[in-house]
Amino acid sequence: MTGTDNNNDEVKLTHTKAVFLMVAVTLMWSTAGVVTRHLEHARSFEVTFWRSFFTVGSLLVILPFFQGREVFSKIRRGNAALWISGVCWSVMFTAFMVALTLTSVANVLVTMSVGPFLTALMARVFIGYRIPVRTWAAILVAGAGIAYMYAAQVSGRQIAGTLVALCVPLAGAVNWTVVQRSQARGRNIDLVPAVLVGAVISMLTTLPLAMPLRASGHDMALLALLGLVQLAIPCALSVVCARVLKAPEIALLASLEVIFGILLAWMGAAEVPSQTVLAGGSLVIGALVVNELVSWRLRA
Repeated sequence: MTGTDNNNDEVKLTHTKAVFLMVAVTLMWSTAGVVTRHLEHARSFEVTFWRSFFTVGSLLVILPFFQGREVFSKIRRGNAALWISGVCWSVMFTAFMVALTLTSVANVLVTMSVGPFLTALMARVFIGYRIPVRTWAAILVAGAGIAYMYAAQVSGRQIAGTLVALCVPLAGAVNWTVVQRSQARGRNIDLVPAVLVGAVISMLTTLPLAMPLRASGHDMALLALLGLVQLAIPCALSVVCARVLKAPEIALLASLEVIFGILLAWMGAAEVPSQTVLAGGSLVIGALVVNELVSWRLRA
């Protein structure tokens, strides 16, 4: 696809179509938990390695289709910010899958949903972003929800899984702050090549930790599905949606991943979320939704 064709496709993507496409993206993202629960032999870092491996293979096909072969030139010419963004993506890819092997799907997804608030705090510290009073209130409510979840976890493995999951929104916050700071200095970062860089780093760093490889043919098929459908395709589509939708809309729609992910794990793997997670998660998601809805109306 040429650059001209790509621009024409973006113009045809209306706001309504972008909303429905973003909902489909969150549904694809949310399949990781239920699919992981059906693996036979692959565990921990091996799960991460194979998913990153198949993501790299998928992106090497998808990215030239979206951006042409110049996408590889962008990586070669990329500045430090692009590579920092790539490292952040690799942390998100790795921590997410490892966390799923340590604790429940609901626990991981609820913990990840504090991302917008961590991003706001980090942006306040490093780029002087002013946090509205409503967002401070939302941060306190979400913090109370996470604290409630932590307090009820007596298993060391559960706590470890939540801490690993917390690395995902932390890395996302760093990623967003680096991108915003670079854009403020007139250096735009294309996040699509950064996703590929992150997948490559994740694949290479987890390979030694994944040995010896034990994944069965059944596992390989499921992990290939994750690499393509749960990560590569939705990541590319989310970047397209971000060119049409505003930031509060993206954050609000992305929160559907928590709901979809918990329901899929419940229906597809009989993983019933605990009352603690449901209560704490309700506080976190409620704070996010109210904050983003108010922000959306004020912008309108």
